Amino acid sequence: MIMDVKDAIAAAPYEACERLSPRIRRVLARNPSAFTYLGTGTFIVGSGTVAVIDPGPDEDVHLDAILAATRGEDISHILVTHTHKDHSPLAGRLSEVSGAQIAGCAPLVLEDSGPRSDAAFDTSYAPDRVLADGDSVSGPDWTLTAVHTPGHTSNHLCFALPQEEALFSGDHIMGWSTTVVSPPDGDMTAYLASLKKLQAREDRIYYPTHGAPVTEPRKLVRGYLIHRKQRENQILTLLEDGPQTIETMVKAMYAMVNKALHPAAGRSVLAHLIDLERRGSVVRADETQWRKAA
Repeated sequence: MIMDVKDAIAAAPYEACERLSPRIRRVLARNPSAFTYLGTGTFIVGSGTVAVIDPGPDEDVHLDAILAATRGEDISHILVTHTHKDHSPLAGRLSEVSGAQIAGCAPLVLEDSGPRSDAAFDTSYAPDRVLADGDSVSGPDWTLTAVHTPGHTSNHLCFALPQEEALFSGDHIMGWSTTVVSPPDGDMTAYLASLKKLQAREDRIYYPTHGAPVTEPRKLVRGYLIHRKQRENQILTLLEDGPQTIETMVKAMYAMVNKALHPAAGRSVLAHLIDLERRGSVVRADETQWRKAA
């Protein structure tokens, strides 16, 4: 990043409504972290009758900012990409105030064994309608179509806006970092398949929930696939020296990364190992170590 993260947080337009395109506005929640970057970007789509995508954390100031941004308009739908606590908790209160229908991903609550406190699942999420792959909701000047993209979570959806050849990519594609894939619900096999699914699409721009818009989406997706293949090759190379623990592999693979992020990196390494195990490339040597398959 060109700007230091602390400087970027200090300059972030919290509570303001940013106009990103003729149909798209964004309100940024004040929940920055090592995993959310500047915070949750809540999108408002359309004019007059609008949809809100990823309402974000259940915070009064963020609710007030969304309501201020949509004053004089009708919120018909609240769409949710997945049920991590930085994405969906405000949906219930926003629905109560606005009368909007909550739609999007299926409910999902699991015990999270990963390193992210903000990634705990939202137990309050109660959609009025669950959208399957290809299902749509519409307003006067917009249509949003669900694109099922499991991997980060099994219930993850993106939303396509054909009127602008745009895709709201949630956490599947982020505008500042690669996403964490944390088993048991995070699944590298599914994540890679979902990347290939997006690569086959012709969206002009992505709007991630965290980070800046992605103006060359197919190039970025290709880079993500290359990055994951490189990580996979690193694992297989390390295992040439014999059985290893995930902790040992992370220290070698992420030597230049802040150690505070190593636990999250370990979850993605585990996800890669499970994927490689399914393909017969690695096996578990014992309770803590992995080795190459014979």
